[in-house]
Amino acid sequence: MTRVPVLEIGGTHVTAALVDMATGQPVAGSVVRRPVAADAGSTEILDSFAEAARRIAAPEGARWGVAVPGPFDYAAGVGKFRGIGKFEALHDIDVGAELSDRLPRPRAVSFLNDADAFALGEHHGGAAAGRDRSVCVTLGTGVGSSFLRDGLPVTEGPAVPPGGRAHRISVDGLPLEEVISRRAIRARYARAAGIGEPAEGPDVSAIAELARGADRHAAATISGCFIALGRALAPWCTAFRPGVMVIGGSMAASWDLIGPALRAGLVTGAEAAGPEAERVVAAMDLCTARRPDDAPLIGAAHWALRRRTEGGPPVPVAVAADPEPGGVHSAARP
Repeated sequence: MTRVPVLEIGGTHVTAALVDMATGQPVAGSVVRRPVAADAGSTEILDSFAEAARRIAAPEGARWGVAVPGPFDYAAGVGKFRGIGKFEALHDIDVGAELSDRLPRPRAVSFLNDADAFALGEHHGGAAAGRDRSVCVTLGTGVGSSFLRDGLPVTEGPAVPPGGRAHRISVDGLPLEEVISRRAIRARYARAAGIGEPAEGPDVSAIAELARGADRHAAATISGCFIALGRALAPWCTAFRPGVMVIGGSMAASWDLIGPALRAGLVTGAEAAGPEAERVVAAMDLCTARRPDDAPLIGAAHWALRRRTEGGPPVPVAVAADPEPGGVHSAARP
């Protein structure tokens, strides 16, 4: 039986677990979640990762999979956190080497983006299972994304945003996360409701509850933000042609509100791009994650085993946009 030790690193926490590859799920009772002070020094941060890792029964010589948010040099295992308000002390730190010194004599430590880990977990046992192409989006503090083809993240080519990351695209002339993110949603509601400072107003989950209670400012905020997200993603869906878009992250808990708005935005964006785009978006399923909590752990485990099989670091995968019948795809470079 193959059990793969994994770490999922978030902005405020770290989760360690053993994933049983025979069942495709974390081993019962093995999941350990611990807080992390993202503004601490490098030693404290790294020790907190290791402290969680030591609480699972990982054997010596194991191959570890580690899901970590960017910016990060995943092939080299080096942090590139500069000017983003978290893990600044890990900038230019060889996190792979530091973890290797703290973990129980690992054979290898393989890193991948946290959104890619989520997507791989959904591909191997969740809502994206059985799909050749899928787009997986996480909605929390910001917008995370992964474009998967045949179970591999696509990070290059005209069919995906730069680096395969949706947060790097624009909508209405603004960076996407200036329009749709925790900060952007709170700011939009504060402006509509006449609240002086967004920090004095409700958080996203509370805004969603207000929308359900017929607060017109809250309803307009949720609708406007997620329609904009759909419009921004529609051209890339047209280029990449996924069979499904899977939504995860904390905001997915308000799917009754964001799901219809996101679908409406996708339809609007497709209509603006033309008949072929409308056909592609209409054929694409839209749903929430089937394994929202476990997917990043499962994905990290599969990534670690893939590294073992290939014997080297992952390389970028490129996918060309499929051409429209009779010509070049009009949304290949939205």
